[in-house]
Amino acid sequence: MCDKYNGWTNYETWNVALWFDNEQHTQELWSSRARELLEDEEEYPNAILQDELKEYIEENNPLVDDVSMYSDLLGAAIDSVNWYELAQYYLDDAKTELEQEETEE
Repeated sequence: MCDKYNGWTNYETWNVALWFDNEQHTQELWSSRARELLEDEEEYPNAILQDELKEYIEENNPLVDDVSMYSDLLGAAIDSVNWYELAQYYLDDAKTELEQEETEE
C-alpha cells in the first residue's frame, strides 16, 4: 500500500493544499505570508507558517462547537494533515519567486 496521495503525504494534506490553491483568497494569503517570512528572514519560517496554517483551519472549522460523530471525524482529518509539508510547499514557491526576481535584476 502506498502512503502517498498525489505526491502529498496523505489525502488530508492533499485536500487542504487543493482547496487553498483553488481559492484565490487563500492561495494569495499563504503565498504572500510565506514570502513575507522569507523576506523578514525569520529563523524558523516553516514552524511559524505551519502553525498559522493549522490555526486558520481550526478557526474556520464550522463544526468546532459541535459534539458529534461528524465533528470527531473532521477533527481526526485535520489532525492528519502534514502541516510541515504544506508550509514547505508555500515556502519553496516563495523562495523560487524571490530567486527569479533576483536574477531578473
